[in-house]
Amino acid sequence: MLYRHLVRIERHWWNGNLSPRGRRDVYIRTDGQRWEVEAQTGGSTGRSELHPCPSRASAEILADAWLGGRPEWRQMVA
Repeated sequence: MLYRHLVRIERHWWNGNLSPRGRRDVYIRTDGQRWEVEAQTGGSTGRSELHPCPSRASAEILADAWLGGRPEWRQMVA
C-alpha cells in the first residue's frame, strides 16, 4: 500500500512461537487516513497477506478473524 504520511503500527499480535516455520504475526497499520491488516507467516522473511481496510473498525474485525480466538496469541506492546 502506498502511504502519504508516516505509517504506524496500531496493534500487533504474535502467536508466541519462536520457530521460523511456526511464527505468525498480525498487524494493524495506518497512516492516519488509510488502514491495513497484515497476516505474516514465518517472521520478517516469511510470507504475508496484506489487506486494505476502509476504517479502523473493519481492520479490527479482520484482525480478530485471523486471530480466531485462539489463546496463544499475545498482543505486543511497542
